Amino acid sequence: MRRRLPAALTSLVVWLATVTAGCSILGDDEPAEQPAASAQEGVVEALEAALRQRAAAVRRGDRSAFVRGLAARPALRRSQLVWFDNLAQLPVGRLGYRVDAGTLVREGEDYWMVVEQRLQLEGFDDEPVATPDRFRFAPAGGGRFVVASVSDPGWEERNGVRPDPWDLGPVEVVTAPGVLGVFDAGSAGAAPSLLAAVERGLTDVAAAVPLEWPRSVVVYALSDTRFLSTIGDLPGGDPEQVDAVAFPVWSELDDQRPAATRIVFHPRMLGATGRERERLIRHELVHVAVGERDDRAPVWLSEGLAEYVSVRPLAPQDRVVSAEALHLAAEGTPRLPSDAGFNEGGSAANYGLSWWACEYLARNYGEPVLWSLLETLARPGVDEDEALRSRFGLGAGELAEQAAALMLAAYGMAGGAAAS
Repeated sequence: MRRRLPAALTSLVVWLATVTAGCSILGDDEPAEQPAASAQEGVVEALEAALRQRAAAVRRGDRSAFVRGLAARPALRRSQLVWFDNLAQLPVGRLGYRVDAGTLVREGEDYWMVVEQRLQLEGFDDEPVATPDRFRFAPAGGGRFVVASVSDPGWEERNGVRPDPWDLGPVEVVTAPGVLGVFDAGSAGAAPSLLAAVERGLTDVAAAVPLEWPRSVVVYALSDTRFLSTIGDLPGGDPEQVDAVAFPVWSELDDQRPAATRIVFHPRMLGATGRERERLIRHELVHVAVGERDDRAPVWLSEGLAEYVSVRPLAPQDRVVSAEALHLAAEGTPRLPSDAGFNEGGSAANYGLSWWACEYLARNYGEPVLWSLLETLARPGVDEDEALRSRFGLGAGELAEQAAALMLAAYGMAGGAAAS
């Protein structure tokens, strides 16, 4: 399954758009732009200098310099050194910070300001990934400032900020060709098996998807569901109902072009083996390969394509579909699921019907039409029903009926159904 830009992040984009005048990007050894608010210019410049020093220390792996940039608060230094050690395991291509002088607020001798971290994982992210938060800075003498906090929980909650696993606690990074796996102490033992399965999935999906994509992926495989629960629009809002989720990370908060698509697995999948996990991995990797088109096309098509590709390596008798999908097909009046309702009640049926809509199109018009249809429906302003009629002579409702009939012919109601 694939998650789109959540409503909370949309509101964050709107909020930031009202305060981004006079911002600058720091951390790539470039001079900062002059802040717009001249009365506070000296303070903003000092905070920018603190952030440049922080980014440079991480890029150089200079632990002592990094600590010198932190306030002398034991809890802060402990947690921040965990973060430093986490980033030391990552292939950090770029690390910098973008600040906004318009958000500067004084509290006693300290200052708060919204800071956007920009982190690019070399070989995995097309561009640096933007992650905003509200930092606190404390004076350190001589006009210098040091970082006193890198988070404001209330601000994060109001603005839908999602920290990465390396922001939450110690991680163990394990790599394989084309795969960067982020584990923790409780899940690292599963790394060899899982990464080997993802490698195989990359090969399978690369052979099946005729699109340009990096053929690499970052996967999060943790021993609890804390991070998974932060992903928006899960079925029923419950992380226990999903085995894995593909989700975008953004290069600009006001631009829905993902810098990359990552995958997070439910802990129960770490010890799983066999063709069902392999199918799940291929499904999620299709979302990675499709990239930004995935967010622009109708959900039934993006999820149907992911299911269609995921079952190709399986023998026909092993391509199970959910009982819910068969029951929906047997009712005789199926409809292609809407974007808004896809993950509400009946999501298992929606996945099955979407997959068989793709099966119907591929069997009757050839597999390439699936990818050309994706390109068409991913364009802004295209009417789905009109596009289907002009290409295939049937609308969305008729396609759903044909998909249901084909599914029933393949499985029937007497057997062959299993949870997909």
